Amino acid sequence: MNQENLTCKACGSTTFAKGEVNNEYAKVKPIGKMFTFGSPVIYTFCKNCGEVASIKIAKPEKF
Repeated sequence: MNQENLTCKACGSTTFAKGEVNNEYAKVKPIGKMFTFGSPVIYTFCKNCGEVASIKIAKPEKF
């Protein structure tokens, strides 16, 4: 998803940022597999109001 072509659905802003949730408890892990490393989650969000435009798994190859 290209940040330059986004328009916020909530407020109409075109200014976005990306942030990553990357701690051991917030990573996405395969269902039923306790001892895997999983992947951080990347959020693309509006810098004006905080509306999330995209949620992406950083390392889909972990699955």
